[in-house]
Amino acid sequence: MTDGASEVKVSPYGSWSSSLSLDQMVEDVVRLAEPAVDGGTLYWIETRPSEEGRNVLVTCAQDQEKTDLTPAGYSVRSRAHEYGGGSYLARGDRVWFVNDDDQCIYTQILPAGSPERLTAAGAMRFADMELDLARNRLLAICEDHGNDGDPENLIVAVDLDSGEITAVVSGADFYSNPRLSPDGSKLSWLCWNHPNLPWDTTELWLARIGADGEIREHKCLSLGEDESVFQPQWSPGGELYFVSDRSGWWNLFRYRNDATEVVISEQAECGLPQWVFGMSTYAFPSPDQVVVATTRDGVWQLSRFDLETGQREALAVGWTSIDGVAAGAGHILMLAGGGSRALSVVSIDSSGEETVLKCAVNGTLDQSAISKPQAVTFATSDGDQAHGFFYPPSNPVFRGPDDEKPPLLVVCHGGPTSATATTLKLDIQFWTSRGFAVFDVNYRGSTGYGRSYRQKLYGTWGLADVDDCIHGARYLAKQGLVDPRRMAIRGGSAGGYTVLSALTGHDEFSAGSSFFGIGDLQSMFETTHKFEASYDHWLIGPKETRRAIVEQRSPINFADRIKCPVIFFQGLDDKVVPPDQSVSMVQALKDNHVPVAYIEFAGEGHGFRQAQNIRRSYEAELYFFGKVMGFEPADKLNAVEITDL
Repeated sequence: MTDGASEVKVSPYGSWSSSLSLDQMVEDVVRLAEPAVDGGTLYWIETRPSEEGRNVLVTCAQDQEKTDLTPAGYSVRSRAHEYGGGSYLARGDRVWFVNDDDQCIYTQILPAGSPERLTAAGAMRFADMELDLARNRLLAICEDHGNDGDPENLIVAVDLDSGEITAVVSGADFYSNPRLSPDGSKLSWLCWNHPNLPWDTTELWLARIGADGEIREHKCLSLGEDESVFQPQWSPGGELYFVSDRSGWWNLFRYRNDATEVVISEQAECGLPQWVFGMSTYAFPSPDQVVVATTRDGVWQLSRFDLETGQREALAVGWTSIDGVAAGAGHILMLAGGGSRALSVVSIDSSGEETVLKCAVNGTLDQSAISKPQAVTFATSDGDQAHGFFYPPSNPVFRGPDDEKPPLLVVCHGGPTSATATTLKLDIQFWTSRGFAVFDVNYRGSTGYGRSYRQKLYGTWGLADVDDCIHGARYLAKQGLVDPRRMAIRGGSAGGYTVLSALTGHDEFSAGSSFFGIGDLQSMFETTHKFEASYDHWLIGPKETRRAIVEQRSPINFADRIKCPVIFFQGLDDKVVPPDQSVSMVQALKDNHVPVAYIEFAGEGHGFRQAQNIRRSYEAELYFFGKVMGFEPADKLNAVEITDL
């Protein structure tokens, strides 16, 4: 058939040739993180798969000329809490950063000075730095792995000349966000203790500091249990702002005149689950203004508020996913994306004019091939509702046969306390441009829908999330949008656990793809790192009462129920979900003569960072689905060994 000047070919779904090639999935892609503003100078980090996942600090001056600051041989990355974040601090003519290789803090004079190590080599990891210039020191989170057992977490001071480390605040299991008031007389911070995680209950503390840097008096400003405080930050005028979900939604508050008051109150959220350090949803471009990113029903927006009148102005219209908000000297910087826009570093000047400084995708995308997200709310188990975004197949050159529906790929995000967003994601467009439909699920337990929805997975992990994926897939099939006989499910980490749980408990899916997924809950929580060591307390139940539940919800114990083919991907250096989690599942499927493929990558941890490995994972997954679903991909693919197929 003919559509305008171009001929549209009829071809089976999954077999379409795509303008988004395997090479483009890695060669023209970077990961963007940690925007920061210092005066009129802007900063961010680029993770470059083409440089074996090296993290490079990039700066952009007012003339918009971009400069790499991190020389070869260095990578700006903290590994505190394993997930890192908060890995650098830029002030004036220098930057302090955590180097990936040794986790020491380095000092670098800008713009082209050679990094010099500040802290001694050892077992300490640092993150979330704050400059205390009056006392010639950095304040930072320190995670000390030098003792037997769990590492010790604390707030430390690092002398700017000697690198000597002194404990400032200690005693809690975890700390974050040490922030000095503008006059240097007060310090605020967050802390929390097992079994809580930062999206459950955190404590906000405020202290006075003496001239010698010692804590003189301190008090807790949060309510206690059942309140998650996020991103305490001082305004230029010396008032302490913070985000709290005490109303059931993460809203903006401030503390002044010895009292707490709400600044923005609405059934939307301006907070995030604090998986990494340095997360930010609001900032102060000037003393009388605050810019705030909020999300409602999975869609983000940015607003500028006058702090005295409360007048609100919408900014960044059209960007539906916003994170990493930073500001200063009239400048606003953020990470933003949209349904047809890849994640980008975006600056906004005082007049509201936007400039895209860096896009995660360097190449030009065929806009006619982009599948746009469609918000879906559907009925699920227990009379409840769940949410997600549906992406139909999209390719201007192809359409499927009239008697065929597209295969569906259900995507389970990680966390599980996290959320999917509407940013244009190549890993979705890769599939939709080849003829797949994709359903990106914000199952119960996801963030962005209030505290109540976030806690619906507590005690029901492996049940509610699985039900939501299945009910969502059934809903799309009933609408005639997908082929119910060719529905696959994929996910990584906790999302991989949802995949394996869905395949052991149900026969809805005809294939599965697990990226470093959890198969054995018992061994997982016996060996996992400190940050998530008590996550199971909430997701499954207290240790003293949950033995039977762990056995019932561990996919490894019911691997004989899996009847459909599964492909597994695993980094051999993964400290969050160790390789034995995948290996044991693969062996169980082999023993049961179920078709299975296993791809492992040396030098990769929790998530793949190297270009050749990222490319191989896409290639292998496409090859695998083609074999098990009965279509021939248009791409030239290297074969994958699939046993018992």
